[in-house]
Amino acid sequence: MNKTVGQTEHRQHYPGPGPQGVDRRSAIRAGAIGLAAVSVVGTWPAARAAVWMTDPPAPLFTISLAQWSLHRMLESGGLDHLDFPRTAKKDFGIDAVEYVNSFFKENARKEYIAELRKRCDDLGVTSVLIMCDGEGALGDPVEVKRARAVENHHKWVEVAKALGCHSIRVNAQSEGTFEEQQKLAADGLHRLCEFADPHNINVIVENHGGLSSHGDWLAGVMKLTGHPRVGTLPDFGNFYEYDRYKGIEEMMPYAKGVSAKSHDFDTAGNETRTDYRRMLKIVLAAGYHGRIGIEYEGDAVPETDGIRATKALLERVRAEIAGS
Repeated sequence: MNKTVGQTEHRQHYPGPGPQGVDRRSAIRAGAIGLAAVSVVGTWPAARAAVWMTDPPAPLFTISLAQWSLHRMLESGGLDHLDFPRTAKKDFGIDAVEYVNSFFKENARKEYIAELRKRCDDLGVTSVLIMCDGEGALGDPVEVKRARAVENHHKWVEVAKALGCHSIRVNAQSEGTFEEQQKLAADGLHRLCEFADPHNINVIVENHGGLSSHGDWLAGVMKLTGHPRVGTLPDFGNFYEYDRYKGIEEMMPYAKGVSAKSHDFDTAGNETRTDYRRMLKIVLAAGYHGRIGIEYEGDAVPETDGIRATKALLERVRAEIAGS
């Protein structure tokens, strides 16, 4: 999302093809297939291919859909929040979703969340995270307001747990000097992480305006917070006067999710503001292989077209990098 305020799937490392994880019975069966291949084809390459018949390597990253990509449809009533998972799966072929709390803040009741979870389960859609806004500044310089902001986020930790998410995305908004804001934000984040930890929910911060859009400042906040549940949600956009590639590189060591912001595309299908090839190489070089969320925010084409264009670009660049 792109709002003026100052804010992880765990990194996943996939095993490559090979004999690791194959039990003895499977190995014997594979060997028998290999011997049969030798007798029929009579060539070692064919036998080798048969013996190592395993699942194909996992992709370098998988794709999710951020609900903000459809905010106009949701705000106009053209799409109901409960139907978002179905839209992601049926219309765009995406089986993982990222919510925005403002679209169901008034409906975050137990029965409503249970219905949303059921719809996701029936569709085979994974709930990844909830982007949380409007709950106060976690780095507020006034102690009582900072504590209230932490408490306001508790319900979203519980909702995220009920939906099967791995994280809530929060804002690191604060006031004061560079260093003062770091300390205040780290304090609020640490308190929230302590609440989220027993729920197995991460607390992740997006570059979302103010000092949070400075990679060095946010990396410093991560260090000061000093909790394994805290992390970042690097957004390809939202850097404003800060170099976006430098910012992503500084945030990636703490990333528990990644947001692929897009606005406009040229005739070749490339995003006009961000070099996706350069950006994705930075993401992968950090060892990240989790979900990358599509967050289309342009207005040159309909939201549905923007989502499809972003998905096509991510898939194309992923294939290019995998084949290089």
